Amino acid sequence: MQITMSDKAVEWYKEDLSLTEGDFVRFYVRYGGLNSFVKGFSLGIDKDRPEQSHTRMEKDGITFFIEDDDTWYFDDKDLLIDFNEKLEEPVFSQRM
Repeated sequence: MQITMSDKAVEWYKEDLSLTEGDFVRFYVRYGGLNSFVKGFSLGIDKDRPEQSHTRMEKDGITFFIEDDDTWYFDDKDLLIDFNEKLEEPVFSQRM
């Protein structure tokens, strides 16, 4: 399992969350919401330090990660994060 993120998505997160080099961003499973890979759940984001990260990627000095407890949501697929110019926000997809 990997996290892949476009440069535009990274820039959006940096701006929206006021991220600076050395910060951490966690992708976690939350109940409800839209853009779901598993019915009834969706991805949340939070500035947080990893405790037991399963997957992580670093870009521009910022570490994006998923904890062990949330891996079930991805079903061993990669998380792809791109940027939707029309909606002006990140979009999530999965890849085998």
